[in-house]
Amino acid sequence: MSFGNAHNSLKMKYTSEQEFPDLSKHNNHMSKVLTPAMYEQLRSKQTPSGFTLDDVIQTGVDNPGHPFIMTVGCVAGDEETYEVFKELLDPVIQDRHGGYKPTDKHKTDLNPANLKVLPQYKPTDKHKTDLNPANLKGGDDLDPDYVLSSRVRTGRSIRGISLPPHCSRGERRAVEKLSSEALATLSGDLKGKYYALKDMTEAEQQQLIDDHFLFDKPVSPLLLAAGMGRDWPDARGIWHNDNKTFLVWVNEEDHLRVISMEKGGDMKAVFNRFCTGLTKIENLLKERGHALMWNDHLGYVLTCPSNLGTGLRAGVHVKLPNLSKHDTFEEILKRLRLQKRGTGGVDTAAVGGTFDISNADRLGFSEVELVQMVVDGLKLMVEMEKKLEKGQSIDDLMPAQK
Repeated sequence: MSFGNAHNSLKMKYTSEQEFPDLSKHNNHMSKVLTPAMYEQLRSKQTPSGFTLDDVIQTGVDNPGHPFIMTVGCVAGDEETYEVFKELLDPVIQDRHGGYKPTDKHKTDLNPANLKVLPQYKPTDKHKTDLNPANLKGGDDLDPDYVLSSRVRTGRSIRGISLPPHCSRGERRAVEKLSSEALATLSGDLKGKYYALKDMTEAEQQQLIDDHFLFDKPVSPLLLAAGMGRDWPDARGIWHNDNKTFLVWVNEEDHLRVISMEKGGDMKAVFNRFCTGLTKIENLLKERGHALMWNDHLGYVLTCPSNLGTGLRAGVHVKLPNLSKHDTFEEILKRLRLQKRGTGGVDTAAVGGTFDISNADRLGFSEVELVQMVVDGLKLMVEMEKKLEKGQSIDDLMPAQK
């Protein structure tokens, strides 16, 4: 990955037509938007840290499509990427997030009443930190015979530091030092330990693998093509609480990935823990003088445009062997604004009719609205599965488009 514009300047001796990527066999959001004229307009630009148009689109050029989901095909290298290359990224965001326009403002279930503004914060900073899970209806009654586990995750980026596709070793190590020191101060049921990947014993690694916590060196071509595997495993790690129900990944796809999870179908408990822990982490970072990347339009700024806004993915592993074979399964997911993955992640297929079902949206809806979509959608799909087990029709349960 280029960290300055020297290489980009050398490209200028070739014409835009000579440099334009072959997207003839591609099917991602970037390839639908990028035209030769747009490429010519943007290719000489760079962000203040040196992230270029070719850096933005490389993962989408190298990965024409994906068998399970519609990929975005581009990444950000820093907070400014979304402004410098807005001619490309605005329509990509609009396409990916259901018509979300460049003039739209992001909704959030954050309560600013308890926000502590530090002297380091500028008057223009508008980051809010108090998540409010009280508005979630239900969520503690998903049938555990079908819903095997529940999880809520999001990402956070630290302002002033380049994102994982573009950061230097020093920047990455600064994120690890800051986050591990902050997480070490958590107490009560959030008290835990940080495990640096490079320092783990084999026994510790195996235990985290057995617990389905450990992220290993990226094997997904989406991440590798974006430059996120550089210097692995330097300055990467996992923190989790003693109960192993609250995790933070450091320097994987985003600076921080915050995850609340547990076995069974109590999404309400998972979301409550998520909100409590995330708020504490954000306050700990603020106390150390660090703002998070956030603005009124994009919400939380993260590496992949698919995760803008809340960055939130509420998901469950759920058994749907009959419904998943039904002709209407894909339409049901679309109407409920949900998406399916394999239980091993984005690059895996379902096994035995068990899927990872989660909200398709991140941007344009609040945190509570997204979790509510998952809760309501799962209840309906489990009801459908039970009817199909009995050989009954599900036509009367088909949902309207949300």
